[in-house]
Parts: sequence; structure tokens; C-alpha cells
Amino acid sequence: MTDPPKPQMYSVDSIAGPLRYATFRHIWLACLLSNLGILIQFVGAAWAMTEMTSSADMVALVLTALMLPVMLISMPAGAIADMYDRRIVALVALSIAFWGATALTTLDWLGLATPKLLLVLCFVVGSGIALMGPAWQASVSEQVPAAPPPAAVALNGISYNIARSFGPAIGGMVVALAGAGVAYALNALLYLPLMSALFLWKRAAKPSRLPREQLSRAIISGMRYITNSPSIKIVLARAMATGVIGGSISALMPLVARDLLHSGAQTYGLMLGAFGLGAVLGALCLGEVRKRMSGEAAVRACTLSLGGTTVAVALSSEPALTATALVLAGAMWTMVITLFNIAVQLSAPRWVAGRSLAAYQAAFSGGTAIGGWGWGRLTDAASVEIALLLSAALMLLSPMLVFWLHMPRISAVEEDAEQLADPEVRLPLTHRSGPLVVEIEYRVAPENARAFHNVMQEVQLIRQRNGGYDWSIARDIADPELWTERYQCPTWLDYLRQRNRSTQSERTLGQRAEAFHRGTDPVRVRRMLERPFGSVRWREEVPDRAANEVLRADCKWERRR
Repeated sequence: MTDPPKPQMYSVDSIAGPLRYATFRHIWLACLLSNLGILIQFVGAAWAMTEMTSSADMVALVLTALMLPVMLISMPAGAIADMYDRRIVALVALSIAFWGATALTTLDWLGLATPKLLLVLCFVVGSGIALMGPAWQASVSEQVPAAPPPAAVALNGISYNIARSFGPAIGGMVVALAGAGVAYALNALLYLPLMSALFLWKRAAKPSRLPREQLSRAIISGMRYITNSPSIKIVLARAMATGVIGGSISALMPLVARDLLHSGAQTYGLMLGAFGLGAVLGALCLGEVRKRMSGEAAVRACTLSLGGTTVAVALSSEPALTATALVLAGAMWTMVITLFNIAVQLSAPRWVAGRSLAAYQAAFSGGTAIGGWGWGRLTDAASVEIALLLSAALMLLSPMLVFWLHMPRISAVEEDAEQLADPEVRLPLTHRSGPLVVEIEYRVAPENARAFHNVMQEVQLIRQRNGGYDWSIARDIADPELWTERYQCPTWLDYLRQRNRSTQSERTLGQRAEAFHRGTDPVRVRRMLERPFGSVRWREEVPDRAANEVLRADCKWERRR
């Protein structure tokens, strides 16, 4: 399954552009079937729970069980997606979801399903989907190298929402006619086409010249990048808030059908189908919205509209009116979550793309899971109408977050910069040698001191998110033109990684800082080993016996470390 080179480029507005690539098209169609199966199972599980218990809390927990794994394992899943072959990671993840759905089917057919077992196996299926998410989304640029990320991201959203348009209705009919067990079985079977498409994908791997990070270090690297990336932090906070507030409709939909519309599983499926139909329309309109509005304006418009439609759902007792409101709600919901997704993908370089997307999934899905549980608890204490109206009020107030968390202005993907050659060294080093201290000296005219200092505050974030720590900038009190930037890396290998993680925009910022340097001599860079005896295995003979004992002890400590 390989793609011939494409001579033409596709415009940002060409939503169908990525489908011209065979790999993306085959995987996209298989994902459509997989998403269809997931939603059929969700309908079956949610309705089975309403039959097993009258607790609104337990019904809402079905959504929480499916979404909570995304929050819990997203960062490890993102690190794994960045460390290993993303195709293999996706296949393993799908296998977990497949066996979870198969176990659920078996228990239901044997009559052994209970509310707790239902939630546990929904959690297993959700764990497989959570593991797959970062690997699948981060591989989009590998499947459509000449297509713009927003188009591919929107198409992935369309795949899910086409399934949401028909899956719930199909799920409702399947449950009504054959029972929840058949819905679980269909989900298991519909994983198989995607597993086949991924197996046949001939992914062109780009091996790194540096060793792979350990999982724990990779997770720490991802978290460090995110905490030092203001744009990603803002998007994650907004996404989580939106998930908590707006998760009421999805979590309480079975109760809307049962208590507000006084209907059964088939109506429940039709309502979810209306929401999914609106989601498809929203994804198709996303390109036009992005062209006409900034990210902040688009998010504000979507959340205000979503608040209004939630009020309509809460007050309606007519299926037609509720379905109409849900079409608009689905459109607004899809547009806002896709805007967040695009913002993260355009902000993150390739080396940390999986972990950044995992953090987004954790924030949004975790917010949805927490919100679903909270809205279920409120429904038990009050009513469905009260819960939905409170959710709507909070959604109408959410645009006020702009005063603290303004959406970043991002127009192009962060391109990886050219790899740098390793610096010349004369001291024997291993990859574990360290810590490494880096000092960079600039000579800056006094009149440019404030401007230089401001630029260096941005440089600080770059150093820290790419692997440096203990960063500082100091000015010589005896020579005011002399500035010294200082930071550390844990090991020599970490320093080599840090040097080559910079994107093109980050390199440009570094050049802006260097442009302040004056004089004929270039900027001076010193790289120093902080603990040479504990981190370098010396080969020179040391005459002093006591010194030899110290060196042997240090080498043993190094091996243990």
C-alpha cells in the first residue's frame, strides 16, 4: 500500500485533497467502519445499563468508562507513539479493543453481564482506543505528506461523525431487534478492516541516529515540552473546560430519550444520529469558518451556539425539535474540538507530536469523563432538565475565558529544522556522561539590553521544553556588555537530543538573539562536564592507589545509574 509521488499541492480549502493518497484513503475508510462499531457498542452498553439499573449515575458512567482511559494513559500512549513504529502501536491498541469487545459479547450471550463488568470491559475497550489515538493522529503527516494538516484532521473528524450520524441509529435498531450482545459483536467485527489496512500499510520509517528514549524519560520530555509551551497549555485548558461543561449532552442522551421524550432505544439512536449528522456538517464547514474567523472568534461562536442548543434540548419534549437542536449542537461541538485539535497539531514539532496530541486527548476526554460523571450526579439529585440548563449557562459564560486564556494565533505547522552536526569534543564521552553545563556568551550594546533580555525570555522556554534545565541569564557587573546564558542537560545524549529538537521558528528566534551580539568574534559557546570522574570512564593510569579505588567506585556507581 504505497503512494506514487503527487506533483500537485492541495490548497488549505481542499477538504478532499488527502483522500487522493491511497494509504490515507484506505485507513480512513477502515476507520469509518471502526468508528461505526464503537458507536454501535456505546448505544448497546448505555441502553443495557438503563435496563440493569435505574441510577442515572451508572448510566452516565458508561461514557466515563469509555473516555476515562484517554485521560489516564494518554501520555504513556503518546510517548510510545513517538518512540516506536506508529503502525505497530496502532495494531496492538486495536487488538486490545478487539478482545475487550469480544469478552463483552461472550459475557452478554452467557447471561453473565453485570453493571460493574459492563463498566470494566468498556474501560478495556476505551484503553485500546486511547492507546491508538496518538499513534493514529500523529501519523497523518506520514500518510498525506503534501496535504495540509487541517484538511486531514478535519477528515478524521468527519470519519467519526459520519459514523455518529448512522451508528447510533443502527445501534438503536440492533439493540431493539437483537439485543446488546449483537451490538458488542458488531463492534468486534468492525475492528478487523482497520487492522487489515494498518497491516498492509508500508510505512517509510525514518530511523533516528540517536538511541530511543526510555519510556519514563520520554513521558517526562513530553510533559516538559508542554509545560514550557504557552500555546499548547492554553489550548489544553480551554479543551478541558469545554469537555467538562459540554459533556452533558453525550452523557445524558439516554435519559433525554427516556425521561424527556418518553421513548426507547430506537429514539435514543435517532437522537445520537442527529447529533452526528450535525457533526458532519460542522466538519465540512470548518474550512470556511477558519478562513473567515480567527481561532478565538470561532471558538467563541461555537460555544455560544452550543449553549443555546443545550437550552433547547433541555426544554423540548418533541423529538423533532430535539433532533433539530442536536443537529446544530453536533455541528458546534465538532467544530470547537477540531479547532483545538488543529491548534495542537500546528504547535507541536514531529518529535513530540504524539505526546502533545495525547495531552490534548487527556485534557478533552478527561474533561468529558469528569463532566459526564458530574452531570449524572446532578441529575440524580435534581433532574435532567436542571442538569442541562446549568450546563448551558456555563457554556454561555465560557467565552469569558478569553480574558485569561486567549487562543493562540497559529497559521502554519512547526517545521523541523535541519539536523546539526555533533560538536567537536576532545574528552572521552559516553552517552551517559553528565550533567553537561552549557554557557553561551553574548556581547550586547547597553542600549539594546532590554530588547535582548526580552528575546532571551523566549529562548528560555525553547531551551527548557527541548531538554535543558536550570536555565539562567546573567550580566557581568564589571563588563555590562557581557551576558552569559547558562543551562544544563542531564547527560551528553540528552544534550545531543536537545540540539536537534528545535523547529525552524525556534532556530529563527535563536538567530534573533545572536543578532544582538556585537564585535568581530562570534558568540562563544562552552560545553563543560560537571562530574567528570562519575560520568566518564577514564583509561589513564592513576598512580595513587586511593585514587584508583575512587575511580573504581565511581565506575560501579555509573553502571548502576
